[in-house]
Amino acid sequence: MKEKETEKERSYSRRYTNEYGFWQTAFHMLFVWVVVNFVTKFKYNIKVEGRENIPKKGKLIFAPNHVSEMDPPFVSSAVNMPIAYMAKKELFMPDDKRSELIKRLGAFAVDREKPEISTFKTVRDIFKTKWALGIFPEGGTRKNKKIENIKPGFVVIAKHAKADIIPVSVVGFDGYAKHFFEKNIKVVIGKPISYELDTDEIVDLWCNEICKNTGFENCMSKISNPC
Repeated sequence: MKEKETEKERSYSRRYTNEYGFWQTAFHMLFVWVVVNFVTKFKYNIKVEGRENIPKKGKLIFAPNHVSEMDPPFVSSAVNMPIAYMAKKELFMPDDKRSELIKRLGAFAVDREKPEISTFKTVRDIFKTKWALGIFPEGGTRKNKKIENIKPGFVVIAKHAKADIIPVSVVGFDGYAKHFFEKNIKVVIGKPISYELDTDEIVDLWCNEICKNTGFENCMSKISNPC
């Protein structure tokens, strides 16, 4: 980090390898095991399918659909490994109550309108560690049960990093739980999609996998577009 860059000035679009070391990993996983797993298990009754599809080694990008702010906890609980999530820059503003926690959990900021070179440098440094990367191809949360307007940015990042993409489907979310065992969520981990495929094919495969598991309308389909 540049010496002149103070904590207040920092954008968190650029993070470094030493920010994903032993103690940071320990804090992240302890938070997942103690806090996240408690919430997802006892409030959302989470069920997980497809853990066998997660490769034992190599660079990994988890790419879930995005229906709520609970998606990062759902995915982290399901895969049980440290994930650095790419998050909108607004979440890192000092006046956002979630800011300090997501910083400590390893997330990094991205300008969804104009991705910066710092994004690719951060991804590069993350993949020098044992952490995986988390990207939401939809950008923001969507509640219309349609997969549409998917930008290829997540594919560009995967190809640049030479990392396969693992589609993750968050199924059944219909609101935030206030009581124990109030909701039922299923997380389906799909088979990795090779970064070596054509960009359009990767996007199609991701959309098809998410729609197959969630029942959402696939508005990105080249065969039929019902939306």
